[in-house]
Amino acid sequence: MSLNLDDKKAVVAEVSAQVANAQTIAVAEYRGMEVGDLTVLRSKAREAGVYLRVLKNTLVRRAIAETPFAGLSDQLVGPLIYGISEDPVAAAKVLNDFAKTNDKLVLKAGSYAGNTLDKAALQSLASIPSREELLAKLLGIMQAPVTGFACTLAALAKKREEEAAA
Repeated sequence: MSLNLDDKKAVVAEVSAQVANAQTIAVAEYRGMEVGDLTVLRSKAREAGVYLRVLKNTLVRRAIAETPFAGLSDQLVGPLIYGISEDPVAAAKVLNDFAKTNDKLVLKAGSYAGNTLDKAALQSLASIPSREELLAKLLGIMQAPVTGFACTLAALAKKREEEAAA
């Protein structure tokens, strides 16, 4: 079903609003995927906070024109699904992880920080831990000395109690 002019303008406006807040766009070809698989992919994207949508390439070209993602326009050919996220790695991670289990989803390209990424660069971006994972690791590193000190004090207090009891 084709869209009329007003519907096309609405889609371009919606995608432009998503792109305005985005740090990353990841693009994958979904040729031959079943509806159930796409539904699973969409739910994983929703959980990760990724805007995921199948769109007409010409409408996306209009939405990303004059943005840092404009260099991606040359890659927009074929049946594509677009992942757009504010988190620098979320869109790439969702599509890459799903492509590992479903061979019909093929990563094609992406864009991050004004740079166009090929498939290999998109996969390496997806391998970077998310912001939450990095913060958790940092917190663990910061808590380690305090935890060690508290354990040492507890062991010392226990030893003194045992000496006093003996």
